[in-house]
Amino acid sequence: MMRIGIIGPESTGKTTLAKELAERYQGIYVPEYAREFVEKKGSTEVTWDELCEIAKKQIERLAIRDEGLVVFDTELIITKVWFDYAFGRWPEWLDEAIKQYPMDVYVILYPDLPWEPDPARSNGSDEIRMELFERYKQEVEALGIEHYLVKHN
Repeated sequence: MMRIGIIGPESTGKTTLAKELAERYQGIYVPEYAREFVEKKGSTEVTWDELCEIAKKQIERLAIRDEGLVVFDTELIITKVWFDYAFGRWPEWLDEAIKQYPMDVYVILYPDLPWEPDPARSNGSDEIRMELFERYKQEVEALGIEHYLVKHN
């Protein structure tokens, strides 16, 4: 089994890339749960408890086992950074889950595509997108897992 985590700030093409990789290599595409949650809720504002719920559902999705390729449209590093960004802390169990469900490789998307508004998105400023990109990259590098940076332009 090969597990690929696609991460990056909002509006960088994560979903498109994840779906295309899974289709091209006949793998499984695993969607981001946070998008489903905020679309159903109708707001991108989430409480600590709601973000915990999102994280736990994403953990369930990370538990998938398959003999082939599994491409995750977002995973727990993004969730951890969001906890820290929104609340200045994250639950301890999140670090354990990141270790329990590691990716084999990460693809980190650089925020060089134009921002496209979407009801599930909330951070369109270039400064915030770049800050989040750097934080995601630091988290992946700290794990020591193979990763690739993708720039579109």
